[in-house]
Amino acid sequence: MQRKNALPHALLLRGRAGIGKHDFALDLTRALLCSQPNNSEACGACPSCVWLAEGNHPDFRLISPENEDEGSEEAPKKKTAKKSQISVVQIRQLFDYLSLSSHQQGKRIILISPAETLNLASANALLKMLEEPPANTLFLLVSSQPQRLLPTIISRCQALDMTLPDRQEAISWLKEQGMQDAEVVLDYVAGSPLLALRMQTQLETSRGLIKQLAQGARLDPFTSAPLFLSLGMEGALETLQKWTFDLLNCKLTQQLHYHVQQANALQALCKSVNLSVLMRFQQMLVEAKKTANHPLSNEMQLENMLLQYTHIFKY
Repeated sequence: MQRKNALPHALLLRGRAGIGKHDFALDLTRALLCSQPNNSEACGACPSCVWLAEGNHPDFRLISPENEDEGSEEAPKKKTAKKSQISVVQIRQLFDYLSLSSHQQGKRIILISPAETLNLASANALLKMLEEPPANTLFLLVSSQPQRLLPTIISRCQALDMTLPDRQEAISWLKEQGMQDAEVVLDYVAGSPLLALRMQTQLETSRGLIKQLAQGARLDPFTSAPLFLSLGMEGALETLQKWTFDLLNCKLTQQLHYHVQQANALQALCKSVNLSVLMRFQQMLVEAKKTANHPLSNEMQLENMLLQYTHIFKY
């Protein structure tokens, strides 16, 4: 941290969702821009730290998907929708910003999070900057899905793999936050504590959906689809993926990863599972996840998927 000049021009922080990559990037930003760091940590009191806390530091830019109606006169009148991509306009605006000298004659930091939300046009615009990086500028890219980034962008960054915290430490921390059933929730989100914390509000909904899936061939796709959509398309698909992953695991190895508490229901379903149909259904979910944010008729799409789910089981 003290060797600021030894940092590369671009860092890619990659790892699972919900493990604190974005928070780490912000902490790194604070430490690098702080004028009076203490043991490589931001002091929290200098003008630079105050500006960052207030969200108006002149040498820092955060690039993430904008609100649909941001900057519009109509924005206060209706609820804004969140864009799913970083636009090329946002990246092009950086050209003008980076053409100016830094405020404190030091390092400027551009944080792009989540980096996988760059579309092709904005990714190519960013690539031009990474190929000829401005002086005294650090690009911080945060990604939970680095496979979606252009290989040329990845090649121009120094990658830093962010690992999962120790399971017992994560459970202790979640319990300190007041979470009940911390072990169960942490296992359901594959060990990501911040994701587990955010899951609290939708956990009851997820449990209700699991009861629907436990019906197997008796599940009614048309009444169940709206319930699944209450989690959003991505959340619904992820729920289906985790359930069918455990269904396959239970069938082949008698082991469970996400739904240990539903062992009896899964073991009962396994007796009627058609393996080839199950594996085709899992591939269908993988393909659907790629276009989860596409403005299609999500309810009709989910109805079809849930209908295919009921075909996994022999009658």
